[in-house]
Parts: sequence; structure tokens; C-alpha cells
Amino acid sequence: MALTGTSFFAVLVIAAVVAVIGTIALWSWVRGPKVVRWLVHGVMIGVCQLTAICVVATWINNSYGLYASWSDLLGNTNNGNAVAMPGPPISRAKFNHATQDGVLDTYFHGRRSALSGQVLVWTPPQYDQAAYRTKRFPVLMLLHGVPGSPQSWLEHGGMPGAFQDLLNQRKVNPFILVMPVVNPGSVDTDCSDLPQRKVATWLSSDVPDLIRQKFRTLSGPRGWGVMGYSTGGFCSAKLPLQYPKVFGAGAALDPDPLTGDRSVIPDAAQRRVNSPMYLVRHTRARVSLFLATSRQDRFSPAPAIEEFASASAASPVRVRTLLLPSGGHNYNTWSAEYPAAFGWLNQWLSAPR
Repeated sequence: MALTGTSFFAVLVIAAVVAVIGTIALWSWVRGPKVVRWLVHGVMIGVCQLTAICVVATWINNSYGLYASWSDLLGNTNNGNAVAMPGPPISRAKFNHATQDGVLDTYFHGRRSALSGQVLVWTPPQYDQAAYRTKRFPVLMLLHGVPGSPQSWLEHGGMPGAFQDLLNQRKVNPFILVMPVVNPGSVDTDCSDLPQRKVATWLSSDVPDLIRQKFRTLSGPRGWGVMGYSTGGFCSAKLPLQYPKVFGAGAALDPDPLTGDRSVIPDAAQRRVNSPMYLVRHTRARVSLFLATSRQDRFSPAPAIEEFASASAASPVRVRTLLLPSGGHNYNTWSAEYPAAFGWLNQWLSAPR
């Protein structure tokens, strides 16, 4: 029986109702010593609670598409048959150690956007090695989903460990990883500049200025890229199109609908001009984009990714798409997309020099 099927949910609802009715009907029929009666009554109450929790958890999963199948829930998803579809005041900010992995943490105020928020930074081992002391490094900004925070990359996204594994295997060049908050003040704008909240400026100007001042970074779009999941994936498809002089490449993992979210930007005109689908049809930017999703992710449907790739055919944008056969809107799926996404970014971002 499918995890996300109506049948499974209906079975759980029936089980919860039967558990309650059975408990009421059989409560006074329990016989034996007091300890035994307490034990049986406790088990009956526990069954009622367990079935109720299962109903609520399944309803949440069906609503938000967190896990698409039993194997996805248990972490046994095999995506070996993935289908690749080819297609045409900053100076005063102080970084502190956040984790034993050497991740640095700061909270600063952006001069241009007038927004403030957290930024995490990880430098690869090569950054401090003698052979690289005079070299500048490419920067990859990792954008989290909403709800979420920069810390989500560490707690759930496996960073920087997942990237360092690829680095140790020499599948990627050493990047500086930067994890900024994408919704400063907990206000989501889909990484857009709106009249009262300039989040795109925060991400494309203030955060890069901070990193350039504090670290040895490459200049120009071949030295800067973005990668994100869910809302962060939407932003990673959008920002290189809007700011091609800053970001030369982007990787969007199971991005939110590429036409924009009415609940985030109610104004139709603002929502349209800030959507990746509109931008890719009206851009002259020579950037590279990687978009991935799975056949089972209802919140990032494969046809929308394919439509975006088709829309890019008339533009100078280079697009590659990846479709996994299974997986929900969760970290299991996004982690499975890491190797292809990082590999694509590695093609378009310069090595340290």
C-alpha cells in the first residue's frame, strides 16, 4: 500500500476510530489484579494515541510531500537510474567558529539592502595550505528552503561533509561555501527586491561584499555560483538570470514552482517579473543552470522543469536538467542530487588561481 495513497490514509483513520471505540467498549470488561488492569488500560490508551499520531503525520506528509514512498521514508531510495535530460556595516562583521567542521558564523547588517541576518562560511582545507596561500577561491552560496535557516545545511543537508567527500574524491574543485539567510527577519520574498524589502540586493550585493572583504575570492561571474533546495532552489534558478555579472552558474534542487508563489508575492506583476520562467524567456544572460527534481515530487513537478528547459532554448542560457525516478520533497532526495549538481557547477566555476 502506497505511503501517500488515499487508501493508506483511510486505513489509518479507520484504525484510529476503531481504537477509540474499542477502548470505550472494552474498558470496563478488563479483569484481573489492579496492576494488570492498569497495564491493559495503558496499552489501550497508547494504541489510541499512536493511531491518532499516525493519522496526523500522514496528513502532514500528504499535504507537504515530504516523503513520496516507503523507501524514501526509510532512506532506501535507489536513484541509480536517474534520467539526465540535456537542454539548450560589513567591515565590522566578526566571524566565530560555529561547528567542529570549521564553519564560521556571523550576523551582519547589509549596507545596500538595509537588512540584517546570519551568514555561515566554510573554507576548504586548501585555503590554509602553503601551496594556496596566494590563490583566490571560487565561492558557492548555498540557499536554504523556507521554513529553514543557514543552519539547516549543517543539521540536515550534510554540509560541509558531503561537499568535502566529493572534494576528497577530486570530483570538484575547492570552493568557499557561503550559507546566508534567504529570508532576513523571517520575511520570505522568494529572494526578490520588493518595495519595502530588498532581499535580492542582500544576496547579490551585501553578502558577496562581506565575503570579498573577509576572504580571498575570485572576481567575476565565473568565480561565483549559487545552489539551493526548495525555495532556495527557486532563488538559485532566478538570481543568475537577474544578476549575471555576479553569479555565473546556479543549481536548483527541487525548486518551488518556477512561475512564483502567490502567497509570497501577491502582486501578479511583481511575481511574474521575479519568476525564473519569465526571466529565462526575456534574458540575454550567458549563465549556466542545473535543475533537478524527482518524478514523485508534487511540489516541484517534472513537467515544470522540462518547460523551463524548453523556454531556455531561445536564450543564451545553458541548462541541464536531472530527473530522479523516486523521492519526495526532502533531504534524502536533495542529497541524491548533490553529485550531479556539484559536478555541473564545477564545469562552470573557475578553479582557485
